[in-house]
Amino acid sequence: MGNLCSKGNCRLLENHTGKCNAWPKKVWSFLDKKDQDKLDKAGYATPRGGDKGAYQNHVYRNNKVIIPFEKLDTVIFSNYEDGFVIRAYPDQIFDEKNNIRNIELSNGEKLEVGVNTFVLYRSHQSYEKHPPLSSWKVRYIEDKDGNIITRRSPGCVDKGHYVLRLPTLSGSNSSKGKPARKEGAPQGIFAPEYANTEMNYLSQAVLAWQIVHTKSSPYTSNQASHLKLVIEDFFADIFDHFNYQGMMKGNLTTCPLCLRTIDYKELHQNINLDNEDGLLNSGTIVEGTNRSTIINLFHMIPLSYEQQLHRYDLVSWGHATCNTKLGQRICHPLEELKKSDIKVAKLIGDEYSTFGWISVDERMIRSPLGAVWIKITNDCDEPELADETDATETV
Repeated sequence: MGNLCSKGNCRLLENHTGKCNAWPKKVWSFLDKKDQDKLDKAGYATPRGGDKGAYQNHVYRNNKVIIPFEKLDTVIFSNYEDGFVIRAYPDQIFDEKNNIRNIELSNGEKLEVGVNTFVLYRSHQSYEKHPPLSSWKVRYIEDKDGNIITRRSPGCVDKGHYVLRLPTLSGSNSSKGKPARKEGAPQGIFAPEYANTEMNYLSQAVLAWQIVHTKSSPYTSNQASHLKLVIEDFFADIFDHFNYQGMMKGNLTTCPLCLRTIDYKELHQNINLDNEDGLLNSGTIVEGTNRSTIINLFHMIPLSYEQQLHRYDLVSWGHATCNTKLGQRICHPLEELKKSDIKVAKLIGDEYSTFGWISVDERMIRSPLGAVWIKITNDCDEPELADETDATETV
């Protein structure tokens, strides 16, 4: 196969023709289209909060992010290489006299509506209590030549001050109903989903490698030789890392939570909750009505505003049901728990019987064979974990 090109950060093979490319998707072009589509989807930011939060859908993670006003003390602005915009609700930006509050950001800039901030109206009540200023305009997008456009393009610029996402308001005997109003372009992606172009590419490369190494995979090592060169160039101890994290067992891809080997066909088979412990009352999934697959993108550490955690060393494939059971918790690897050597045991009469190891934070127990116990509630005097989900107004 040879070596990678030695010019700059190019990841094409040496002596290639054409321009150099630091992020060539051709390294996994041997994959079937359905596998490439799954990789593409893993590279997209999930629009948590959806359109009602003015989030973009079906766009890559290396895009402008929306930072909620209530998270301003949490984020590091310099993390977002592709830009950011602050989302403020009316009661966060207006005082009781409907004057704009004077707010300074941690990076020294002033919070300015229409410059680095937009106001999101989510209810008719907030729209009437704190109406937009007379000089304000609904948010819109201009291309680099100043033309108004409906879809984002390179060099485009956001203009305007506010976005409306008002639901239908039913009438009553004493008041008339109000129609839904949706005005203003989507403003960005969910900030914890962000990854710059380099990190997003490397994460996809790792996920492609794991697809190749699923059980019953139709691919050969020879087909993945260029992909292997790319990964080993930035991730020399890839196999040791994957095995330590529980992402692989030997050369086979596994679910990091339950440690079961992932079969290639599970990447595209629809999820089935029959006989799934803890999810038995989730209802029957009618064939053709659900697009969720058995295997989904899996993060070892839940995404948060404090850090960028969509990283090539922390992403994997895992069971959708394991993702659901884990929730917004850290997936502590079995090897990590064994290394800490904090054992748990049952006391039966006067006899102790150890059955696994517990994490240092006491939130997960693992047995040697893969069984997992997860702490789901805190003691009454223990502080709650910070909620990393995006805050929304009650409507």
